[in-house]
Amino acid sequence: MKASQFFISTLKEAPADAEVVSHQLMTRAGMIKKLGAGIYTYMPMGLRVIHKVEAIVREEMNRAGAVELTMPVIQPAEYWQETGRFDKMGPELLRITDRHQRDFVVQPTSEEVVTDIARQDLRSYKQLPKNFYQIQTKFRDERRPRFGLMRGREFIMKDAYSFDRDQASAKASYQVMAQAYRRIFDRFGLTYRAVAADSGAIGGDLSEEFQVIAATGEDAIVYCPTSQYAANIEKAEALAPAGTRSAAAELMEKVATPGKSTCVDVAELLGLPMQRTVKSLVLATETVDDQGNVSQVKVWLLLLRGDHDMNEVKVGKLAPFAAGYRFATVPEIEEHFGCKPGYLGPLNLKKPVGLVVDREVAVMADWICGANGADFHIRGVNWGRDLPEPELVADLRNVVEGDLSPDGQGVLAIERGIEVGHVFYLGTKYSKAMNATFLGEDGKPAHFEMGCYGIGITRLPAAAIEQNHDERGIIWPDALAPFTVVVCPIGADRSADVKAASERLYTELMALGVDVILDDRNERPGAMFADWELIGVPHRVTIGDRGLKDGLVEYQHRRDTAASKVAVGDVLAMLKERLGA
Repeated sequence: MKASQFFISTLKEAPADAEVVSHQLMTRAGMIKKLGAGIYTYMPMGLRVIHKVEAIVREEMNRAGAVELTMPVIQPAEYWQETGRFDKMGPELLRITDRHQRDFVVQPTSEEVVTDIARQDLRSYKQLPKNFYQIQTKFRDERRPRFGLMRGREFIMKDAYSFDRDQASAKASYQVMAQAYRRIFDRFGLTYRAVAADSGAIGGDLSEEFQVIAATGEDAIVYCPTSQYAANIEKAEALAPAGTRSAAAELMEKVATPGKSTCVDVAELLGLPMQRTVKSLVLATETVDDQGNVSQVKVWLLLLRGDHDMNEVKVGKLAPFAAGYRFATVPEIEEHFGCKPGYLGPLNLKKPVGLVVDREVAVMADWICGANGADFHIRGVNWGRDLPEPELVADLRNVVEGDLSPDGQGVLAIERGIEVGHVFYLGTKYSKAMNATFLGEDGKPAHFEMGCYGIGITRLPAAAIEQNHDERGIIWPDALAPFTVVVCPIGADRSADVKAASERLYTELMALGVDVILDDRNERPGAMFADWELIGVPHRVTIGDRGLKDGLVEYQHRRDTAASKVAVGDVLAMLKERLGA
């Protein structure tokens, strides 16, 4: 490709609404153009990157035995009504009506449609296993689309769905996909982690997220530097403290804490570490009658160490909260504790509440909590003496850096990541809801065991930029770059030798199948280099009249701080070696 034939449209400044680096640089490099909130045109430069991502994903999915198809973007609502997701999914599901007043959805994913395909066409266990995938446009009506392609409303995703005869074979299909994903992300040339993820309401342990490591990532990734353990923050277990609880060393005492309603303020006032404080979180669960009306509300008190945060996913898995919970209202809190939030605790309750205690709090001694009276706390509280031993003790919190690793192989560290892929064992959630069955070996109908596997095709380039950039622009890995090599002639309009040498190298690279672009725009060197550094092409060869007189050209990798001299006769071999590596 020659630059004069292509479309290059770079900007000196990013638009005001571009909050993150990837959004800023993709816009400035002419890769995307905003059409509406969370909706972008993929410009020629950006589309080349997306096609590179799609090609690698397609190759590895085919290699893993998946079969490609394409399902409609607009889907009849009746399929979503079968599974209940038409109503349950909420406002993120874009619902539309046609001229006949029939309901449709703009697909955010395609479990229903692919399950309908399976129930129609996969009739016997002899046709299993089967894995269908598509690379297709999706739409999710995000409340607040932001960060460019990181959280847009319209996006491209690769979604795959496996169908198996039993759990054992479904788990085998899951492992095939998990390994295929590792090959895919290895080929992208990005630093990533495959982390254990929470499986949500479906349960089970077969769920992994693929996270591109980036300081700007939205997700917290927990890992052990001395082992293979890795999980997202929702999944990572906080182990119970080792050893036994210390004996009580203080008498219980009510202390004035005027205006000090947080653990931080109370610890500072009393001159004690935060680790001595206990925070109170109040939840409510509701019992619903046959008519759908709330017949009973139960209030619960959760106790966590003052410097720890509640993990809502873990709490939602506990038996009292499995059917759902919410944070209690201020009137409910006042009814049970006799005061407003900020000074709550398990002592001197006005009405009984359910009590759930974090593992850490269960082994604390001489701790501090609210007194259930404004401007007062209680210090020196001890289990067994001042309160009965807690009956329900559980892991309620997010892990923190330095906690023991759940695998016992060291301590935990935390870094930020951007989720770009997810593999998930579904079981029979959709096949049962849609009565999708096949005839088993025993001649009886059985529901398909399913898995689903997604990769954010358009999100991935943005994640790659968040990980790979500098003050000059994007730094693409070779596999993702819109062009792998750029040849930059200096003064080709004035020097026949420069023009000939540039054309010759360009032609030789094209013959080798290298994705090369020749910048024949006759731009000034500074402007030319600035464009390609912003766009992030990994390998640049500069050819000038002065260098040619000495038989030399200049080579510079995008990560290099300066160019190096290379003999004209050696540059092709050098590039072949660099690209091969």
